[in-house]
Amino acid sequence: MKITDAKIYLNSPGRNYLTIEIHTDEGVIGLGDGTLNGRELAVYSYLKEHLFPSLIGRDPFDTEDIWNFFYRGAYWRRGPVTMTAIGAIDIALWDIKAKALGVPLYKLLGGSSREKVLVYCHASGRDTDHAMEEVAKKRELGYKAIRIQSGVPGMESIYGISKEKDSYEPAKKGELPEEESWNTSKYLNFVPSLFQRARDEFGYDLHFLHDCHHRLTPNEAAQLGKDLEPYKLFWLEDTVPGELQEGLRLIRQRTTTPLAIGEIFNTVYDCQTLITEQLIDYLRMTVSHSGGITPMMKIAAFAAIYHVKIGMHGPSDVSPIALSACLHVSRAINNLGILEYMGYSDKMSEAFPHEIHYKDGHLYTGNAPGLGVEFNKDFAEKHPYQKAYLPINRLEDGTMFHW
Repeated sequence: MKITDAKIYLNSPGRNYLTIEIHTDEGVIGLGDGTLNGRELAVYSYLKEHLFPSLIGRDPFDTEDIWNFFYRGAYWRRGPVTMTAIGAIDIALWDIKAKALGVPLYKLLGGSSREKVLVYCHASGRDTDHAMEEVAKKRELGYKAIRIQSGVPGMESIYGISKEKDSYEPAKKGELPEEESWNTSKYLNFVPSLFQRARDEFGYDLHFLHDCHHRLTPNEAAQLGKDLEPYKLFWLEDTVPGELQEGLRLIRQRTTTPLAIGEIFNTVYDCQTLITEQLIDYLRMTVSHSGGITPMMKIAAFAAIYHVKIGMHGPSDVSPIALSACLHVSRAINNLGILEYMGYSDKMSEAFPHEIHYKDGHLYTGNAPGLGVEFNKDFAEKHPYQKAYLPINRLEDGTMFHW
């Protein structure tokens, strides 16, 4: 079997997605997702101009060599654009292999470690009352683990809280970046009361999670973790910016609240210290942004040695192709913690028909060969790509801050 062609599609069935097809001389086509929210055009260019020309004529089963060709063979390595482009190709190649062999993808990754994958959903409210209403709705849908975010008194806007009634989409189409404002003191004074309310109303049978979105210092994060200890969070996520791995040491020393980080990581070198020093409990790297299935399986195995579990990023700003790759890896590895699941609109599901299905707090892969996802090009191409930007964030005095 040889690769004969590679194609890219940029569409916006509700939100922007970058989808690739890799074609073979035996008629098997693999799908990959190169979506990088707000930066799809950069990934598009890297794929088209630099990676695709070197794919033609190769054996799609040679995933290890092809991955290293694109990673080791380039002088300029790493970074979200490079690794997302490589990840899209790697996912598509694994899809080809599993389809050619007539098996679900997880069968090629060591088989099944579990029949179903525990997932967590999002419950976000404008204020505490609204957040509790959203938690109740998610519990009724059978979710066992729920991430709770809420608007903070005295702050006009905050990450994760939609101004609209539909699902949260931070990237604004056709606009320059929106600016938000942040006050750490107001946030730190509010969050413990949010989770006290959640435990008072829902008890301790549900798992609760929270995302700080990299906005704290290590000392602030340690204090928040300690304040949240009575409420037994499943994890406290992205407390500090991930560039300085050593920053997690202080937090780890001062709180027993489980820590998670990694959704913006792209290689194992972004989390090597975090893993070997056991500074985190859950690694949040996602398959498509970390170079694909080939490196993600190695990262998961490396993390397992140090008692670190995998809790992959699974937002709706990657398509069902990428989510399915995360789901198949999650089903196969032994050290899974949980998988994020935000769900998809009817429009998105029509563009990407898939076998992924949710039931009672878990996701299931289905038994179709490969990823179990199709790409409805005719429908997707009715929804053209529109340039979109993620917001930026400033402190109340105007200083640029983390978003």
